[in-house]
Amino acid sequence: MGLILKCLSLRKIELINLLVYTLLLGKLVRKLHTYNHFYGLSLTGLRFFTVYGPWGRRDMAYFFFTKDILKGKSIPIFEAANHRTVARDFTYIDDTVKGCLGSLDTAEKSTGKKKRPAQLRVFNLGNTSSVPVTDLVSILGRLLKVKAKRNVMKFPRNGDVPYTHANISYAQKEFGYKPTTDLQTGLKKFVRCYLSYYGDKKAVAR
Repeated sequence: MGLILKCLSLRKIELINLLVYTLLLGKLVRKLHTYNHFYGLSLTGLRFFTVYGPWGRRDMAYFFFTKDILKGKSIPIFEAANHRTVARDFTYIDDTVKGCLGSLDTAEKSTGKKKRPAQLRVFNLGNTSSVPVTDLVSILGRLLKVKAKRNVMKFPRNGDVPYTHANISYAQKEFGYKPTTDLQTGLKKFVRCYLSYYGDKKAVAR
C-alpha cells in the first residue's frame, strides 16, 4: 500500500470523487504494465470483494451493524432503483486467504530485460454469490437474538455501486480457487469472536 501511495502521491491529494480516483488508479496501472512489459517484472493483482470475518475492519458494515443492533440503534438499509436492495459479494476471510496463497504459489519469477514476457495476472477473489444487505441484517439479528431496527434510505450518489458479483473463473483455472464459506456460517464465526472480545452478555451466538 505504501508503494501505491508513493506512486500516486496520494498523501498530497484529497480524493474528491470517483473520477479523480479512477484517473489516479489508471496512472498506476499503466506504470505497472510498463514495468512488466519493458523490464520483465512479474506482477499479480488481487481484487477483494467485501471481505469479512473475525478481527475484521471496524468500518465495514457487518461490524458496525453488529454494534448498533446490540445497542438498539436503527440500521441504514440503502435502496437502489426500482426498490431493489443493495447487494454485496461477501467473502469470508479464510476463503480470501486461500486465494492469496494460491496466487503466491503459482507466481512466476520476473524474467528481466530482453527475455520472454513476464507474468501479468489479475484475480477476483470473491464468493460468487451476491447477497442483499437485508439478508445480512437478518442473519446478524438471529445470531445476536436481537430484532434489528431498519431505516430504509435512498442509495447515495457517492460513486459506490449497488451490486457486486465476482467472476472467479480465472482464479479457478490458475490455482483451483473455490470459496466454501456461506454468509450464515461466516457471520456465525464473526459474532462469536465479537461477543467474546467485547464481552456482551445480552446475546450468545450458538
